[in-house]
Amino acid sequence: MYSEYEIRTLPLSLKATRNQVERFLASYNLRLDDVDTYAVVSRIDDDTILAGGGLKGNVIKCVAVSDEQRGTGLMQRLLSHLLSEAHASGHDNVKVFTKPDNQDIFESLGFKLLASAPQAIFMEHGMAGINVYCDYLRQQRLQAVRQESNATCGAIVMNANPFTLGHQALVEWASTQVDFLFVIAVREDCSTFSYRERLHMIQAACEPLNNVMVCEGSDYAISAATFPTYFLKRLDDATDTQITLDLDLFAQHIAPALGVNVRFVGSEPIDELTARYVELMRQQLPAHGIEVRVMDRVTDGVGPMSASRVRKHLEEGLLQPAAQLVPATTAPLLIAHLAGRALQMELDTTPKPGLVDRNDNGAHTDMDYGTMQQSINALMPYFDRLAEAGFNAELPSSASVKALGLQGEEMMLNATQGVNTHKGAIFALGQFCIAAAHALHEHGGITALSLQADIKALSQPLCSPEHTHGSEAVGKHHVKGALAMAQNGYQQLFGEWLPFYRSLDGDTWQLHKTLLHIMASLDDTNIIYRVGFDRAQQVKAEAQALLHQFSPEKLEDMNRQFIADNISPGGAADMLSLTIYADALIFQNTNDSTSY
Repeated sequence: MYSEYEIRTLPLSLKATRNQVERFLASYNLRLDDVDTYAVVSRIDDDTILAGGGLKGNVIKCVAVSDEQRGTGLMQRLLSHLLSEAHASGHDNVKVFTKPDNQDIFESLGFKLLASAPQAIFMEHGMAGINVYCDYLRQQRLQAVRQESNATCGAIVMNANPFTLGHQALVEWASTQVDFLFVIAVREDCSTFSYRERLHMIQAACEPLNNVMVCEGSDYAISAATFPTYFLKRLDDATDTQITLDLDLFAQHIAPALGVNVRFVGSEPIDELTARYVELMRQQLPAHGIEVRVMDRVTDGVGPMSASRVRKHLEEGLLQPAAQLVPATTAPLLIAHLAGRALQMELDTTPKPGLVDRNDNGAHTDMDYGTMQQSINALMPYFDRLAEAGFNAELPSSASVKALGLQGEEMMLNATQGVNTHKGAIFALGQFCIAAAHALHEHGGITALSLQADIKALSQPLCSPEHTHGSEAVGKHHVKGALAMAQNGYQQLFGEWLPFYRSLDGDTWQLHKTLLHIMASLDDTNIIYRVGFDRAQQVKAEAQALLHQFSPEKLEDMNRQFIADNISPGGAADMLSLTIYADALIFQNTNDSTSY
């Protein structure tokens, strides 16, 4: 019967093909959603699409079949193909969001219904599904509740991006309302802070509360990132449908596994989407025997102590006001986040002479923007560990710092297939990360003097590395290397580069000009190794001249010349990252000269 049909994967990158799929879906009141691949069924001698469906990771999307082929089994054949494709990609569990009237078709292929809403259903196929997660939750309940069968249990589901004083107040209040409280971290990784970082924040903050257990999240949080809207008649249907599916999943599976009969949430005076979630929660969960208790949001003189306020401060490079909105257990991860921000800002500065940026690879043949981005992403757990190590009454030992540094290098090399993208930054930003966390722990704030003192203390016991490009330049030409700069507390950075950077606040070319300023005064061992001491001195003069008569065109000219001459001011790039980082860490108080 099926010999006259074929299944093909269409390249949606081609405009004509994409338009064809969009027209096919539109004829059934569907929209093309974000998919990795899209497969169609057609007759061998005809390109007309008879059925189609896409895959995004382990989620089947955008499924439709022509009217004349309904009931012929063609849809089942297509779905079997998509399941095989998902399994071949390593997905043992496959999910689908679809219209309620498609339930029978998917059930015939072994899909199980997980949650329902008037306009959509959520189903899955595979062994490692919702039952595995619920088994885990039941074990968590047994561990927490033990023999107290009549215990009242409550739950909070939170993203905590990041965990704030508002989250802390909610958890503490809820813990007084029930015998046991379960806090579930949303697992999806599309937030500013990774799932592992957010889970760590929640665990650290909840540790002192004896009747609170933090549970791992799952892939069953239905969010805007996972929930498709292609089959809804209006895009504004998506919000209520998405929320209803999420609440039904919680009521049908999560709450019974934990024995939860109370769900806690904070009120939402600002965000409309979250406010609607709270409203529907209060309407729908009581029908399942789950009481909803809402706590008024904690506020300060500015407004609600929200994660969005913290993220805004971090985006602006302002550690101090961000740290005031979070418990002490969260603060180290803010410090680590700003280290990654500094590396990202340096990488994104475009154009840069001889350095990797968004436009080109500079004078490098072994790395590009993607390589650098992979390295930054891989280093985030390293910065987290450094900040945690520094957030104590005593600075960590030189041996433990060295061990962490080696871990950072290993993370970088694994991510870049052996390319040294950030070795200098691993050392320099690492020292700052530890010192900043220590200063915040001990003094509640960070000054240049506290940073310099701790960086000197951390670096004094260290010996210069041997057999490196930098050590060769230092030994031959008697210039200061990375270690010597740390041991004198980065005097140039605090005395020259940071004030210069801050003086350009509001200048579109602030980062480019600061890089040139650093290049004009730094004996860059990377340049010296590549082209010699004399040419490195010329580079300093050229940077100074361009800074005095700056133009984007001249900066592009310098980049082309540096590429031709194999010049890469990698040391200056590291110091630019460090300057950006120092600016974010140190609160600017015009009445305090030590703020610089």
